[in-house]
Amino acid sequence: MYWYAMESHDIRHNLATEQYLMNNKKFDEPLVLFYYEGPCIIVGRNQNTLEEINQKYVEENNITVTRRLSGGGAVYQDLGNLCFSFVVDSDSEEFGDFKSFVQPVVDALHAMGATTAEVSGRNDILVDGKKFSGNAMYSHSGKTFSHGTLMLDVDQDVIAHALNVPEDKMKSKGIKSVRSRVTNLKPYLAPEYQNLTVPEFRDTLLKELFHVDNLDDIAAKKVEIKDDEKAAIDKIYNDYYSNWDWVYGNSPEFTVKKRKHFTAGTIDARLLVDGGKIKNIKFYGDFFGPSDVTELADKLEGVRYDREHVGEVLNSVNSQLYFNGIDVQDVVDLLVE
Repeated sequence: MYWYAMESHDIRHNLATEQYLMNNKKFDEPLVLFYYEGPCIIVGRNQNTLEEINQKYVEENNITVTRRLSGGGAVYQDLGNLCFSFVVDSDSEEFGDFKSFVQPVVDALHAMGATTAEVSGRNDILVDGKKFSGNAMYSHSGKTFSHGTLMLDVDQDVIAHALNVPEDKMKSKGIKSVRSRVTNLKPYLAPEYQNLTVPEFRDTLLKELFHVDNLDDIAAKKVEIKDDEKAAIDKIYNDYYSNWDWVYGNSPEFTVKKRKHFTAGTIDARLLVDGGKIKNIKFYGDFFGPSDVTELADKLEGVRYDREHVGEVLNSVNSQLYFNGIDVQDVVDLLVE
């Protein structure tokens, strides 16, 4: 088995590296990757990004949002989480057989004291019945990767806010995330492992996976990435993981209902969003204004459905012509929060 520990703490760059190594490197043995990153949310390939994230909280807390190639649900990660990925020939493992992929990691965790860790359900790893790892899989051109999370010491308070979207506000045909009872792995490790940093935890796992006492013993198995390969990875980063069209534009069509009573009247907005952009919007309510509100609706059609772009439109017109007595920022908040 070969291995590579990524240096970047940007989830978008790490996913680009994973994709490049899978599609462009030839290996005569399986490859295991490890990476960890700053606060981020990664939605599954078939999900509606806006339906999975608390957009206002994400923006206010500078949480990176991206979409991965594999299916499954949205996950939150920070520097207290370690990701792993196994890359193999597609004919060496059955697609969907998560247990075969993750069992070596589970065995390593048993050796570190987490003896109740077990693969459960379709794609989770649990400890004492609580989830600390979710896994997803992707195949392309004869290769398959299975990647997963290991919540060592993640800020769980952030998870509750960043992934909390009221179900009655947005409806689509995207694959919904299943919220599970989650826990950090740290308290379940043997005492000598409970103070490990994430890099130390990663290195300990590597030594357990390779059955060595020192990483120098497996230096020959470490993958090297050359400068021209780094340029190719940067291109994948730009084309996919930091590209709005991939992250938001690939979302399926969905509907949004927003309603709020203001002193000057009630606004009831109904939106149809497709590919991350407003396809249709209608305003109802008992608000007043000298101009026909359909004029504003027409201006919003085709606009990206986010605070920046909706705000640009509303601030470019005299909103009092449509919603007299209601502050323009309150209208922006209503539409995008």
